Amino acid sequence: MTTKVNGIEIDNFTRGYLLCALWSSIDEQPDGNGGPPLDEKYDIDDFHIDAVKKALDDCTLFQEGNAYDLEEYRIRRKQAVWSDGVTADDYAGHDFWLTRNHHGAGFWDRGLGELGDRLTECSHHYGSCDVIVGDDGKLHFA
Repeated sequence: MTTKVNGIEIDNFTRGYLLCALWSSIDEQPDGNGGPPLDEKYDIDDFHIDAVKKALDDCTLFQEGNAYDLEEYRIRRKQAVWSDGVTADDYAGHDFWLTRNHHGAGFWDRGLGELGDRLTECSHHYGSCDVIVGDDGKLHFA
């Protein structure tokens, strides 16, 4: 299944990645204090087209480079409790965002053993990135 964001078709993995980026990022306040989670005010259509392309590129490369392990992830995560319309690929994209950014959860935290360790190591190769609100009101990666 695919979704269109700013005219670009994205897969469920990339959708989960972008949704997690919103959920786990905050809207920084001018005084430097943290603000509310971005997903309280924004949705994935608020990402700048260049940010969507960057997310799609990173997610596609990660999926291609880890196809075997991600297939095993899908099989093993089917035991999880799913919300309506959320797929194992959405959760994999979610875990990729969390893991690459060294959040307190991710591939390593799913009880997957060596599989989780491998996906974690590969995620860390992408480095971390942040979501920022640009002067244009669109969301960008920094």
